[in-house]
Amino acid sequence: MPVHGVLLLDKPVGWSSNDALIKAKRLLNALKAGHTGTLDPFATGLLPLCFGEATKFSQDLLEADKTYEAVVHFGIVTNTGDTEGEVLSTKAVDVTPEQIEAVLEKFRGPIAQVPPMHSALKRDGKPLYEYARAGIMLEREARQVTIHQLELLSYEAPFLRIRVLCSKGTYIRVLGEDIGAALGCGAHLNQLRRTGVGALTLDGSVTLDEFIALEDGQRTQALLPVDGLLTTFPAVMLTDVLTQRFLHGQRLALGKEGVALPAESGRARVYQESSGRLLGTGLMQEFGILAPERLISTLSE
Repeated sequence: MPVHGVLLLDKPVGWSSNDALIKAKRLLNALKAGHTGTLDPFATGLLPLCFGEATKFSQDLLEADKTYEAVVHFGIVTNTGDTEGEVLSTKAVDVTPEQIEAVLEKFRGPIAQVPPMHSALKRDGKPLYEYARAGIMLEREARQVTIHQLELLSYEAPFLRIRVLCSKGTYIRVLGEDIGAALGCGAHLNQLRRTGVGALTLDGSVTLDEFIALEDGQRTQALLPVDGLLTTFPAVMLTDVLTQRFLHGQRLALGKEGVALPAESGRARVYQESSGRLLGTGLMQEFGILAPERLISTLSE
């Protein structure tokens, strides 16, 4: 069936992101679906799933900053950087909160991070984790990521709980390992929970068990509308005449048409004023020009 919207799924531990997507898609009997960035099976938390026309905007969430809460286990290093791997080494833990805070400061802001071998990044068409499972280690170039916020929530040796707001492409497993290495005791990630993707949070999310327990009609009601992904963009309202021109891909001189303009240039969500229907996104340019960006089909009620 044509299903359009966004499910804020609180992914359970042990499920891959793709398995969770397939399960939700089957429960909704949806034609088209996609997720917005993977979570490791051992991780839990926010996994926005897009259906129908919402998939056209899923790339925005792939590019968005992410927020996590994690528990770093000092003194034990594993080959995967988390609880699913084999223990490589152990070491006594003798660090203070003051030492931890001093090390955390080094990881705030732009940093270089080497992607882990146990990741879905591909080399010659194969994900790195396949090489790792075969015992093959490959050289990986460090990538620039940004840690916008890194907060010490609690420390009860050997467990450090942190909150991280970071750019796309950041591996929290690697961050935990690097913090442990900088302190001289080593570490792996004991728990990982994603609490935010862009402007989306766990507020209003449902667990997989809760979603399964819903009746068929209730499941579609659990979805955010398509424009739930676009709440950070200013809204532009078009008359019926301008709506037709916009949907035909025409650039519109809104200033000359008497349409209220956003305060700044950039991306905007565009609606038909008479119906309140979302038309898609556009780019507000100089002199009040609106250029169509991503258009959506007429959504069924």
